[in-house]
Amino acid sequence: MSRGAADIHVVVIGAGSTGAATAHDLALRGFRVTVVERGEAASGTTGRNHCLLHSGARYAVNDPVAARECVEENRVLRRIMADGLELNDGLMIAVDERDAAFMPGFMQGCAVAGIPAQELTVQQARELEHNLNPAIRAAVRVPDGVFEPFRFCLYFLATARANGATIKTYRQVVQIERGPQSIAGVAVRDVRNGTVEHIAADIVINAAGPWSGKVAALAGCDVPVIPTAGVMVSIPQRLNRMVINRMNLPGDGDIVVPQRLTSLLGTSAWQVNDADAIDIPADHVQRMVELTSQMLPIIKSFKPRGIWAAARPLIGSAKLGDGRGLSRTFECFDHAGEGWPGFITITGGKTVTARVMAEKVVDLVCAKTGVSAGCRTRETPLRNYREFYAQRLTRPGAV
Repeated sequence: MSRGAADIHVVVIGAGSTGAATAHDLALRGFRVTVVERGEAASGTTGRNHCLLHSGARYAVNDPVAARECVEENRVLRRIMADGLELNDGLMIAVDERDAAFMPGFMQGCAVAGIPAQELTVQQARELEHNLNPAIRAAVRVPDGVFEPFRFCLYFLATARANGATIKTYRQVVQIERGPQSIAGVAVRDVRNGTVEHIAADIVINAAGPWSGKVAALAGCDVPVIPTAGVMVSIPQRLNRMVINRMNLPGDGDIVVPQRLTSLLGTSAWQVNDADAIDIPADHVQRMVELTSQMLPIIKSFKPRGIWAAARPLIGSAKLGDGRGLSRTFECFDHAGEGWPGFITITGGKTVTARVMAEKVVDLVCAKTGVSAGCRTRETPLRNYREFYAQRLTRPGAV
């Protein structure tokens, strides 16, 4: 007798943006879902990013695939998470002649990727953003925005839980378990008390971001993910209404993102061996201040409020130096060819592309299990993030 989605249990490893969106998609298609996360939701890379709702403009020239993914998902998120976003747009600005020379290719890249890009005069740009460097050469308005990363994940998790998913935080995966013919489940350790729990599963999805390589290695599988760190600095005042980007190839200190009453300066890039042990080079912090102040000189008037680093889960070869040359797109790895049927990894991408990453991996789950259920996440509005806590209070034993 064939099984339906409700008879198939899927364990998702990771409650960052990708894992949260994957749980939502699975639950919406009727699967039984359990999410395991070693910390709180969004406690990894998602919770340490620069909060940018990408228009794709940053990648329009050097990474057109990622640019197109970003702008398409930007539009989707505006539909399904409208009250969780600050739709303040962004300015791509040319600080010097080298940036100005980049502009024709940039505009062409935006057109090819389908990114709305409106050229402004310098005066128009400075009327929108009074703290801009008065010496800028050009400006282009793009549909960037801002989100709060923790809440971003809770929108997906609250909706997944409302559709039957179980969310288990503070559980670290210590073993991928194998059955006679396919995957059997996972063993997780409660990091609060050390107890170990075995969770049976028909499918296990590894959505652990820059840690996905380590998780895959528990099963002897390989994922070519390169943890690439970046330093970010917060200034204790909101200095710009819109997102300010430097109009050139992505590089160090080329973005200032307004977040609540602060401004986030970013970011650098270098490869790390361990996403849990990132030593922040002191010169990177000063570099963020120096470079971003070329766009907003007022930045130098403030002392940093916070300094942190996060590891991006970039896919590719470690030979590519600081990772700037690696694409920001994503990839799905089916480990059946490595002797682990039912074990899948989804990694790479951006927070803004989490939903489409989930769509791809859940399509694969459906294909592997014979379940005929189309993706509905493009049009299904998400429940408010506050419901995540209300559900915890109303469901006995929920953690």
